[in-house]
Order: sequence, then structure tokens, then C-alpha cells
Amino acid sequence: MTRKKMHESELDIDEAAIGRLVARQFPHLSHAEVRAVDSSGTDNALFRVGDELVARIPRVEWASPQIEKEQRWLPLLAPRLSLSIPVPVALGHPDQEVPWRWSLYRWLDGVNPTLISLAEPDAAARSVARFIRELEAIDATSGPTPGESGSDRGTKLMHRIDAVAGALAECEGLIDTVLARLVWLEALAAPEWAQPGVWIHGDIQPGNLLMVDGSIAAVIDWGCLGVGDPAVDLLVAWNLFSGKSRETFRKAIDVDEATWARGRGWAISVGLIALPYYFHTNPALAEQSRQVINAVIADYCTRHGLVEAQ
Repeated sequence: MTRKKMHESELDIDEAAIGRLVARQFPHLSHAEVRAVDSSGTDNALFRVGDELVARIPRVEWASPQIEKEQRWLPLLAPRLSLSIPVPVALGHPDQEVPWRWSLYRWLDGVNPTLISLAEPDAAARSVARFIRELEAIDATSGPTPGESGSDRGTKLMHRIDAVAGALAECEGLIDTVLARLVWLEALAAPEWAQPGVWIHGDIQPGNLLMVDGSIAAVIDWGCLGVGDPAVDLLVAWNLFSGKSRETFRKAIDVDEATWARGRGWAISVGLIALPYYFHTNPALAEQSRQVINAVIADYCTRHGLVEAQ
């Protein structure tokens, strides 16, 4: 299978290359079939190794620090969480095929959810909220902070001002940038997180959730894992839930108004930055980003009694 590249400096790898990599470093797996996984993931490529394992390979150099972070922290977090998460079973080392560390994980079954595919959206909203609260409750004293973690997720929204300004300019003609800017400015005005940082996943969205028999079963792709402002994990309120299920999630997550407002800021900023960047290289992610932006704009208009331009 040919992988679609999303970054200019992306590694050129395929199933044959990963097969050679696995065979050299893990000879007992030399006869396992290697198959590329069709995934919307942007930082890492996934390859099934036999039926039980999956290789997680950084696509670009700046994503490579995620491997060591996941290797260190996921085994410690997993036992304390009610939903399954990937736990590494082996660490791969730099090689002629892949110049960075990489990981082998147990394969987790499931499909990415949509709101209409969930058997009980309200139950799913409560399940995800419970998971987030469990994660936040784990001692984060020595965990990686934003920047140190290789991701800016969980930092102050003001640190994204330049990136959002550039994205708004690139999004002209794709979305209502006037309303998007108003949403962003409102979020920036919300009080900042003033308490110690907590564990955050950083990118809870449908592509990083797995559903089994209509229920959320696992949370995957922990590349943005870190310790910071919990508002970033409210992204899921706008990228998966809607209407009643969003209200169920908000009630279950039980955050103050300022944190919810910053959550809207994270949702709009992530969507704005992703939409033009992945418009041609990852159309599915770009469309999801547009939908999130429009969901946050609709939320803003409802709260302020405005009518969206058609």
C-alpha cells in the first residue's frame, strides 16, 4: 500500500521497508505479514505486524520524541483508566530504514466513531468525560509540560495567536473567518488556567477514539500527551458530540465557564490551523476541521443571538 505524505520532510517508507526493519530488530517476527494501516494520523504511520501487533513509525523528525514519551508514560497511565489505551510492548531503534526510535504495540480492535454510529451518544459522552477526569486525577508531578512534551497542547491559548492569525488568512473563502475570529477573541479573553497542570491527552477526536459495538472502547494516539491546561481535552465536545450529547458531556466533565471557554478556543484554533495545512494532503482531516470550526461558530451564534451567513 502506498502511503499518502502530509509533510514536506516526511520519511519515505512502505510495507517492504517496515518488514525489513521489523525482521532485523525482532527476528522472531520476520515471518509476520506487514500491512499499512489506513489512518488519518498526521505524526506517525501505522503498520500491522501480523494479527497482534502494530508498529508506530514517526513520519517526520519532529514527531520522533513522542516515541520515548509514550514508552515511558503509557504503561503507568493505562491501569488507572477505564478505557483501553495503547501500551508499548517493544522499542525499536534507529535503523537504515527509519532514523529514529519507533514502537511496537498490541493491536487494539475497533473503528473510529461518528455521532450517528454511536449506539448511545449520551452514554459515550459520559464515558469520555469519565476517562478525562480519571486521567486528570493521576499524579502529574514529574510529567512533561507543554514544549518539553514535544507539543504545545495544554499551553496558554495566547501562545497560538500568531499561528491562528496566519491560519485565518489562509482560511479566507473556506469558512466564515469573521465569526471564527470573534470566537477566537472571546476564548482569548477567558481567564487563564491558574492551577497546577494535569495530565492531558491533547488530541481527543474521532480519529483517536475506537468504538466497539457502538460504544467507546479505547483512546489512541498519545503523541500530544503532556501536563497542562485541561481545557484542551474538551475538543471532543465539538468534534464528536452535538446538541444533547454535548450538554451531557459538559455536565459530566463538570468544568467552570472559563475552562469551557478555553476549550472552545482550543477547538477553533486546532481546526483553523489544520484546515489549510491538510486541505490537499489529508482531505478527511481537513473536512473534519471545517466541521469543528462550523460547530464552534454555531455555538457562538446561538449564545449571542446571531444568525450565521449562509
